Amino acid sequence: MTDLLRMRCKALEGGHAMTEAQVGEHLRHVSGWRVADGAIEKTFGFGNYHETIAFVNALAWICHQEDHHPDLSVHYNRCVVRFNTHSVGGISINDFICAAKVDALIAFNG
Repeated sequence: MTDLLRMRCKALEGGHAMTEAQVGEHLRHVSGWRVADGAIEKTFGFGNYHETIAFVNALAWICHQEDHHPDLSVHYNRCVVRFNTHSVGGISINDFICAAKVDALIAFNG
């Protein structure tokens, strides 16, 4: 599989969501992500609110660079990140590109 970290998100208007099999294959390349209600999601845990917000700010910068934005649920010591692609009505390669980059952010700062 192509290295997701080296890929960039692309506009997908008029495209199609991934099949269940394609999603399953891509999930093998992003640790801890799962399918939930038409999106991929992962919960990231932190020691306190300041660390959580620092993560959210770094994630926002990465996603802005990719022009692909997640839904976030921010709590005191955790953040739930959900990616899906509205323009295709489901999960796309863009979701996995961003998931891999968010994982790399945690690995870099971990």
